[in-house]
Amino acid sequence: MTIITRHLIKAHLGPFLFAFSALTGLLFLNAIAQRIEDLVGKGLPWSIIGEFLILSLPHTIALTLPMSILVALLYTFSELTAANELTAMSAGGIRPIRILTPPLLLGIGMAVVMLFFNDQILPSANHQLKDLVVDISEKSPTFVLQERVINRVETQDQSRIIYLQASTIDRNTDTLEDVVIYDLSDPGIHRTTYASQGEMIFDEEQSDLYLTLYSGEVLQVDLGRPGEFNRSEFEKQILPLKGITNELQRQGSGSTLSDREMSISMLREAITEKSKEIATIRNEALERAKFSVSEMTKDLSETTTTAGPDGVLRISQSVSMDALNTHQNQLQIAALASTIDRYSVEIHKKYAIAFACIVFVLIGGPLGIRFPRGGIGMVILVSVFVFGIYWTGLIGGENLADRGIIAPVWAMWTPNIVFLCLGLLLTFGLGRMENSNRGGGLDETFSVFGDLINKCLRHLRAAE
Repeated sequence: MTIITRHLIKAHLGPFLFAFSALTGLLFLNAIAQRIEDLVGKGLPWSIIGEFLILSLPHTIALTLPMSILVALLYTFSELTAANELTAMSAGGIRPIRILTPPLLLGIGMAVVMLFFNDQILPSANHQLKDLVVDISEKSPTFVLQERVINRVETQDQSRIIYLQASTIDRNTDTLEDVVIYDLSDPGIHRTTYASQGEMIFDEEQSDLYLTLYSGEVLQVDLGRPGEFNRSEFEKQILPLKGITNELQRQGSGSTLSDREMSISMLREAITEKSKEIATIRNEALERAKFSVSEMTKDLSETTTTAGPDGVLRISQSVSMDALNTHQNQLQIAALASTIDRYSVEIHKKYAIAFACIVFVLIGGPLGIRFPRGGIGMVILVSVFVFGIYWTGLIGGENLADRGIIAPVWAMWTPNIVFLCLGLLLTFGLGRMENSNRGGGLDETFSVFGDLINKCLRHLRAAE
């Protein structure tokens, strides 16, 4: 490894790590904010919350890693050009394209890492996160009481519902003061319990709650017996509440895998299986169609018929059912074909996002050299512009391919092809570019983008 190669790699390392950390942090906080409702009011332990955060991270990394490469290339090359380092390299006989070789090799290496990440780590994390979210959503709210508030408490089977109020609650000792309990488990009986003190104890499985009350009284009215009122006092009373779970019940990973929870090999196996199902349905439909045609072309005396109430002979119901089954087969084939398209989209997306690491190198390097005085403003502007178009094209293409409007390969690879052509034009144009720290401000950024767009349009018209 030459000195220049080491210098270029070292120059890109800091901006890449900063961009990766900043982008990942911002998108990760946004993703957590969208899912915060799944965690609120569940009383989850820190281990579960930590697992939730860790499993939410891979999806964010899959987006921010290619983005960080573009940001790092834009910033580093603009800084190197502004400091006349690239001018000195060119004066020393080093071609600008040679300067892009180390970042390009790193981009290829990152593409390989990204492909492995998208194929192995991301699907597994998505599946585990889905199972965890399902388990959390099915968990009853933790038995957490608020002071001077009427708290609703019910068992999992809803066989017993009470409303509890306490003036003081000690979280450390699980003791209560001035307790009032309204028991509405039996609609025909109104029972109210008053106690000066109370204590909460869970069993070993943390599923059943035993509420021990001290020095109180019970007031009870039976609606089935008008005019009857019962009052009883107690020194100690234990109120059992079965099924007040206080722990998250993990159900394991037995749920069905979606397309985003499968590796490439699993997706290909699923496509093969769906294709076989389509072939089987078509063969069965063909056999039924042949039978229906043969029945329709027979002589009336040989055709299986049934006489109706009016005496008119009608073709057997089995022939009519075959015609109806043909329509059902078409619907099944359409559903299976849509599933195959969705799986194909996911396969191409894994490769396309990984390949974006290479494409962004070809775009970021030349643009950074072209705009040395753009600074952070140029980096942000170009990054937002490229990211916006790329991810819009990727998401829009995915939606179109899922609906069968365009082929999955074109849906996923069109953004890469467009930006690859743009990157190659910029890269080959470096040989004719004079490296200087003059110019290259934000005003020229818009001008160059306009020229590139016009040039692409002219090429398209010429090709037509």
